[in-house]
Amino acid sequence: MTIDRRALLGGMTGAALLAPYLALEKAMAQTAGSHAGHTPAAGSPSLEEQQAMAAHQQSMQELFGENLFRNEHIAMLLYPGFTALDLVGPHYFFACLFGAKVHLVTTGADLAPVASDLGLAIAPTVTLEDTPADLDVLFFPGGTQGTMEVMRSERTMAWVKDCASRAKHITSVCTGSMILGKAGLLKGKRATSHWATFSVLEDFGAIPTNERVVKDGNILTGAGVSAGLDFAIALTEQLRGRDYAEALVLQAEYAPEPPIVAGSMTTASAPVSNMMSQMFAPVAEQFRALAKS
Repeated sequence: MTIDRRALLGGMTGAALLAPYLALEKAMAQTAGSHAGHTPAAGSPSLEEQQAMAAHQQSMQELFGENLFRNEHIAMLLYPGFTALDLVGPHYFFACLFGAKVHLVTTGADLAPVASDLGLAIAPTVTLEDTPADLDVLFFPGGTQGTMEVMRSERTMAWVKDCASRAKHITSVCTGSMILGKAGLLKGKRATSHWATFSVLEDFGAIPTNERVVKDGNILTGAGVSAGLDFAIALTEQLRGRDYAEALVLQAEYAPEPPIVAGSMTTASAPVSNMMSQMFAPVAEQFRALAKS
């Protein structure tokens, strides 16, 4: 019996319940021996644990059906200066898809950790050149100067265009949509971005749409930073259905009640929104210049 340990540990039932699975292959081989009078090895799941696991797997199978296990290939781009929450939120949901393979793709020459814009480093799993050719999901997090460097890189943009030509879902969060725009993937498409670059979408030929998550054909874009969670839920539903997405929302206990409601220009106070608009205006102009280059 073969068990996908990464998928199980990242799955919906929690590490405590799933821990016995780590020894399940050995235990299955030992079960016959125990019936013949041999003592099972220490740490193996008991018969009761095996029965509980089997019952739980059956309940999941009944609820999720063919969506329980699939084999999606998901590529998430890592580049110096990316915004960590843009990537980490969606990664949580993607890594909890039983059977899916998440590829953390570095723009670097090797698999050295890639630092975010605030210094949080993530270990990649594959280089651009070694990324699987056919992807179910192609994902881009945002950033500022780091994102612009991606847009200026002929090597990286060639990879973006090549992967996008075959990917089933082309996606982004925050200013990651600027990468899609630079690749020519948003022309005539409804899309969203961080509020600071929302108006820049027009410069790439997109139709700016002021929604948290925007779907147009096989392109799915999320608004700024924290919208990555909403984006991931929407994409999980597309990939695995409503029940699976709902289960992961519950597992994540995603029920936001922010103590300060100021996550958009319409809810933030005028002094704060004016100050932030002035601060990000030069960033928007730099992205706009890249749309023309």
